[in-house]
Amino acid sequence: MSGDVCGVSDGMDYQILQAVCDEDTLSSSSVGMSDLSDEILLCILRHIPVCDLLLNVANVCQKLNTLCHDKTLLTHVSLSEDYWADDALVRRILKQLANHVQSLSLNGCYWLSGSTMEHIARCRGVTHLDVTGCRITSIRLSRLLSSLAFLKSLAFDVAPGFNSAQLSSEAVDALSRLSELRQMLLTPSYGVVPCCAQLRKLMLQFDIPDVTKEGVGVCCQLMVGQSSVPHYKQLEEFTARLAPGEVNQTLLLLYLAVFSVNVPKHLRVFLVSIPGPNPAPWPAAPSVAQSLGERGDLVALQLPRSWLDSASLKQALEGNSPKHLSFSRCPALWPQVFQSLLNSGVRDATQLGLKKVPRVGLQNYKPASESSVSGDSTSGLALLLAGCLFLETFELIGPGFASTLPRLEPCTRASVEPRGMCAWARGIGDAHLAVLEALPQLRRLTLAGLPGVLRGTGLVQLAKQCRDLRVLSLANLGSLKTMNYTAALLDTLKQCTQLQELRLEQPYLNANASFFEALSCCSRLQRVCLISRCGTFDPSATETFMERCCHVVMCHMFMGGTLVMCRTLQKALLDRFSAERPALSVVIYPLQHEDLPSVIRDIPLTLLDRITLFQSHVAQPPHLSPL
Repeated sequence: MSGDVCGVSDGMDYQILQAVCDEDTLSSSSVGMSDLSDEILLCILRHIPVCDLLLNVANVCQKLNTLCHDKTLLTHVSLSEDYWADDALVRRILKQLANHVQSLSLNGCYWLSGSTMEHIARCRGVTHLDVTGCRITSIRLSRLLSSLAFLKSLAFDVAPGFNSAQLSSEAVDALSRLSELRQMLLTPSYGVVPCCAQLRKLMLQFDIPDVTKEGVGVCCQLMVGQSSVPHYKQLEEFTARLAPGEVNQTLLLLYLAVFSVNVPKHLRVFLVSIPGPNPAPWPAAPSVAQSLGERGDLVALQLPRSWLDSASLKQALEGNSPKHLSFSRCPALWPQVFQSLLNSGVRDATQLGLKKVPRVGLQNYKPASESSVSGDSTSGLALLLAGCLFLETFELIGPGFASTLPRLEPCTRASVEPRGMCAWARGIGDAHLAVLEALPQLRRLTLAGLPGVLRGTGLVQLAKQCRDLRVLSLANLGSLKTMNYTAALLDTLKQCTQLQELRLEQPYLNANASFFEALSCCSRLQRVCLISRCGTFDPSATETFMERCCHVVMCHMFMGGTLVMCRTLQKALLDRFSAERPALSVVIYPLQHEDLPSVIRDIPLTLLDRITLFQSHVAQPPHLSPL
């Protein structure tokens, strides 16, 4: 388990043992944990990961053993990101959970073996199961479904080789009772959607490359046994999120074909997100939007830029008051959107939210006067932050920034109209970063594409005050021809003692011994990703860093150097640390190498998402919770 969790557990064990074993020596006025009520102890135990709960805390005494097996603690269980849980440990946990758990998530547990996945069948009372990112074949899924008679919600990956024809009749029966399904599509397929006749919520993620690892183009032709067309008769919510690529868009249109014929009468959420400036056309979009609008109960609507015109948009909104409406990438429709809201008979405009509630942003900041530009240009930012003292996530992104390694969005951010295109960001400097020290609750910080950050002194200042920073993403600060803020970066890292994730992208990064020594001060670091087209790294310093920071399970470096040098270090790290870190993922590769795309596709999805600073995503309405 993580160091802080172990510390909490050890401290708790000590206090309880003191209270139980040394009770006679305690003064009558002192109170130990054993004196607390069961209700209070249960509240405390909820903050302990289930592996520690069942395998460590439960062994302290009989009272805690009973409480640790209380159904309120074991009904909803998540093992996601529990990176130190190996196959043997998870099997023991699943055995103990068998009679208790109803909601089980192993989302992103990519390191667990396929045979361990089969032990989920012990948990026969599970109603919600999430095995996204795990090793689930069609045969293994069939065995699981055959044992989970009460399953109502399923999330999994449709990987290459998946064939629904291999599902048993018992598995098909189980799928026919599902009400919620989330599929990550890694190959052209309908997955299990045609088998799910009672679906009310369908969430799809398309992540299929246009070219295979061997360089062969991917044909969007559904495999034999997967040609049954989904019907969506009971569907209420439909969301689709796409990675770049023509195959993904072609497959999406196949999923949408049924809506062209018949729109489910209970459908009230329709969200589609397609990255890039020219999404594939869907001629049926206006009629579907009109059909949704006629019913008067539309809750959420999000469509690509070219799928609607002003007339169909007006018809969709007429008489409706959706709680979620997103046209952030459709600036040409913005006038029509607001005109429709004003004139088309929206019943309750006060309930309409046009953006995510938690997000605060200034897309186009304009100083009040010329004097503010020549004088203190940080006043506007300081004024904004003064009203957001409890802000936990802050992004400052320069115009036209594009990552060298984008995940779900191609390098065309500069062409995405005004979204994030604040020209004022070009003038952001160290003084502006220093103002961020006014955010004591800051947890996640993203700074990208800011040429005015010269020495990075503002980074040091904010790091000294924002002591609980957990996630830090820095990309293309200052000059791209040289790295001027190296000294400040090292001082900043030494201050970030709570940091868990670091993503650093800079063309001329020198990851030498000094850099890794400073990074070693981040003792709680779990994930680190370095991207530098012309950068260098010290293999010996990298290995020393991995030894010091024992919680690091992801070390991804895309930099300069030879292929032999990168592979040698990657093998050395895996050989040395894999045994003690079950989830260890090490990828070290030359950024210029021709095989880089295939290497990236081999990285576990849950970790690869960490690499990308920006993602194209379906904005989640506040009232809609993911599977």
